[in-house]
Amino acid sequence: MSSTATSTNRGAALPAEDARMASIMTPAYTRVPLPPGPDARVKITEEYAKAVARDAYFWAWPMVNVYNRRLVFAQFKEPVKAGPLIQAPLNTFAMLTDYVDPEERAVACPNQDVVYGIGVLALDLSPVVIQVPDFGSRFWVYQVVDLRTDSFVKLGKMYGTTPGFYLIVGPTWDGDVPKGITTVFRGPTNTGMAAPRVFQDATAEDKRAIQAVLPGIMMYPLAEFDGTMKTRDWARLPTVAAPPAGDEETQWVRPETFVDQLGAVLADAPPLLGEEARYAQVLAVLTAAKGNPRLKQAMTDGAKEADETLVKPLFEFRNYGQQLPHYWSTISNESAFGTDYFTRTAVAKSNILVNSPNETKYFYQDLDADGQRLNSAKRYRVTFAKGAAPPVHGFWSLSIYNAHHFFIANPINRFSVGTKNKDLTIAPDGSLTIYAQADAPTDPAQRANWLPAPKGDFSLYIRAYWPKEAVSDGSWTPPAVQVGT
Repeated sequence: MSSTATSTNRGAALPAEDARMASIMTPAYTRVPLPPGPDARVKITEEYAKAVARDAYFWAWPMVNVYNRRLVFAQFKEPVKAGPLIQAPLNTFAMLTDYVDPEERAVACPNQDVVYGIGVLALDLSPVVIQVPDFGSRFWVYQVVDLRTDSFVKLGKMYGTTPGFYLIVGPTWDGDVPKGITTVFRGPTNTGMAAPRVFQDATAEDKRAIQAVLPGIMMYPLAEFDGTMKTRDWARLPTVAAPPAGDEETQWVRPETFVDQLGAVLADAPPLLGEEARYAQVLAVLTAAKGNPRLKQAMTDGAKEADETLVKPLFEFRNYGQQLPHYWSTISNESAFGTDYFTRTAVAKSNILVNSPNETKYFYQDLDADGQRLNSAKRYRVTFAKGAAPPVHGFWSLSIYNAHHFFIANPINRFSVGTKNKDLTIAPDGSLTIYAQADAPTDPAQRANWLPAPKGDFSLYIRAYWPKEAVSDGSWTPPAVQVGT
């Protein structure tokens, strides 16, 4: 084994007294054998099978979501452009060369502040090497999540990551680390997703300048590593027919197939500490349902019920999160959800693949200052007082999404405003007001700050990339969304 530095997901070392107290306070079930699990010989009722599946559908929803994205990416033999989407073989990236296409419907709540990449991990097939080129002063971060959508790497400008090669291995991999690898990150599951984000401002000059760095953003199986920086011209991807897309996000989780997929999903994601009994219960019911169509149907019915009554309502931002002044909401454990099943599934349903909180802080808004649903029938103002824009080391933006959390084409091709914009109008008092409305303001100064609203209900969404302490500790929160005239 090489002496190359490695990274684990265990956190910083505890001081001696903290470690002693942690040992004392550790629940007994971590120090004694688990009690007996369900007796598979016992007849169970259909209602019980339905109840177990209903519960499992809720907490396993994010895992099934990522699992099904892996099945789709497994079909590709090379990176391709498929309509507004980019897709790639397992264990590789595909990169855009500009902002995401407003027509994409694969991932809800995209942003038009970064150039995205996407890849799906299959660490049971091979460890992967991720390249980091020299980004200079440009903001960047690579997000890599496991099957549960929890991040397990630290690669980005906020970490002081140096250019080079970084290895990602599966939970049981025990191979040799070749020379030239800077850091090894171990994934808790074999399946996961990787999504580079590289900041680009809205000027033509920066859209040209960023092209120099994008070719060096690569991911590939360990066997292809030779210590040299590989490149690819992402502007020349082959094109294939785009998959059919509707108004809503692609349906990655289907209650009808949930029971058939759940066993494989759980096998890829070993239980977290404390989840052993939960897993044993579900697996016992799955076993019973294999030879009993009525039990399997009951489980499917439970999944359908959970989808309708538990999961779908969490698409609306106002139904979850830490409640902030002026009806904004946020979360603080993004990409590190642990056993917070509610928040994990809510985020996966409404805006999957959020960064770690020190990388990005998110603020969600469905309502105006009076608690009424944001709708294109009204005009709105969001005013940041002088010096009160989101405090960040990286960048910030205010995005606007339709009722399905996607962009809708508008006359000025603008879907967000913030750091990337060099032509916003600052008021004489130093404040910045963004005008979210369907019709163009007649005042030229207001029109410069116009964020076109899609027809019908819509949502606003603030991102603070590499947030400063005031954002992280909650002392800064967004201003009210005021109704205009």
